Amino acid sequence: MKHIVTDSPDPSVTEHVRRYLASGGRDGYLEGGTTNLVITTVGRRTGLRRRTGLFFGRDGDRLVLVASGSVPGRTELPQWYRNLLVTPEADVQVEAEHFRVCARVAHGAEYRRLWQQMLAQAPVYRHYARLSDQPIPVVVLDRIEVRR
Repeated sequence: MKHIVTDSPDPSVTEHVRRYLASGGRDGYLEGGTTNLVITTVGRRTGLRRRTGLFFGRDGDRLVLVASGSVPGRTELPQWYRNLLVTPEADVQVEAEHFRVCARVAHGAEYRRLWQQMLAQAPVYRHYARLSDQPIPVVVLDRIEVRR
């Protein structure tokens, strides 16, 4: 049963992910004004695979995510973020490339630098930050294995 992948409960995210996967990322990589990837995490309570599409940035060879969720002002951190806190290894697709990553949360000077980088790339995060009563986490994904 653990090989089954569950998509986001948000129908627009599910539709975006399905277009992305069906086209090898050609349809959906550049959407919402920035670059997008598809990440598959392991559910922290169920152990089931959970898939969603997210904006991302690059920091050298690393990928950068902002754990703002998709609903401005929502206080609960996104499921994918909470899943990564428990099981930091995940599968990622960037355009047609698939690989495994290990996630960690940025802190201190690294957080400030990456937060500013992501604000410049996707200004919508300014809106999310204004509505949040806490700093929005920034997640760094390091590649750990390339699938062949």
